[in-house]
Amino acid sequence: MPATTRALPASQDLEEIIISETMIKRRVRKLGQEITAAYGEEEVTVVAIINGALLFTADLLREIRCPIRLDCIRVSSYRNETRAAGKPEIVHSLTIDIANRHVLLIDDILDTGKTLSVVVNLIKKLKPASVKTCVLLDKKGRREVEYAADFVGFDIPDQFVVGYGLDFAERYRNLPCIGVLKPHLQNPPEWA
Repeated sequence: MPATTRALPASQDLEEIIISETMIKRRVRKLGQEITAAYGEEEVTVVAIINGALLFTADLLREIRCPIRLDCIRVSSYRNETRAAGKPEIVHSLTIDIANRHVLLIDDILDTGKTLSVVVNLIKKLKPASVKTCVLLDKKGRREVEYAADFVGFDIPDQFVVGYGLDFAERYRNLPCIGVLKPHLQNPPEWA
């Protein structure tokens, strides 16, 4: 196998599992109920920040009972690092009109607050009726920009986590749980 490829990610690369698959399923169901209650029968335009929020968004949409429109936005902020690298950059923007629509922005993790702040400001310029945010994970210990999400799956400590959509260098997204990546795997030279 060439040095630049690696076998499918496995849970043995995790130092510890902090949120199990069962816990994720239970909380996503509850978040769907909370969001449904917040919007009632109003149509919601969901904007997912991908790639990280892809799995979370797919599962969450199945639990929301109000009418949904979906669009995705791509933001680059980590660039193969374990810490956000500089100002988030919008790589691919919205494709549908959100003017006078209720927008629910979904992301995998709220840590520094920079990404959500940049994307929410972009969305507000497009004149939606309202903007709310939903994150799977909230890492308050890393906040650099004051920001609080409207809907939060789990509060987590300041540890580098992967799984259920979260990655390191685009790996580990397909793990069904969320865990702390072993330190020696957080910057292996063969992945550069």
